[in-house]
Amino acid sequence: MTAALPPLTLVIGAAASGKSAFAERLITATGAPALYIATAEAHDAEMRAKIAAHRARRGAGWTTVEAARDLAPPLAAARPHQPVLLDCATLWLTNQLLAEADLAAEQSHLLQSLAACPAPVIIVTNEVGAGLVPETTLGRRFRDAQGRLNQALAAQADLVVLVSAGLPLVLKGHLPGTAP
Repeated sequence: MTAALPPLTLVIGAAASGKSAFAERLITATGAPALYIATAEAHDAEMRAKIAAHRARRGAGWTTVEAARDLAPPLAAARPHQPVLLDCATLWLTNQLLAEADLAAEQSHLLQSLAACPAPVIIVTNEVGAGLVPETTLGRRFRDAQGRLNQALAAQADLVVLVSAGLPLVLKGHLPGTAP
């Protein structure tokens, strides 16, 4: 049953922190067939291997939709009792940035699409602001845009979980099955 999942969950952490695996476990625990919205694009062998590893870890029972930039259609098409995993907001933002999209407009559209989604959604995103200051203007622009996006997603989310070294730390709300 998906009733235990809040309408919107944000799972945030550093690269390779275990955030995707944690989000997958939250959804798998519902026992419902899940929708996976993939924002990654396989431009090289390393990314193809990473995508294959994610698919293998999820196993059967997941419907995958690839949506590098336009997340509104798959979010609107989700069934009410079909949990959605959007992995990940960081790659979605990268795709928008590289396409020279209006980031503020795209962020607003994403937030509206999430609010209108009839199913519970878990979004995975990277915390990128804790490291070094990027050398390039594009890198700094991305870091700042990612920070703004993460803040907006966290404000809208019912549950926010930071994952570090595979361990979850609840920042807002409570995990399904635990007391409020």
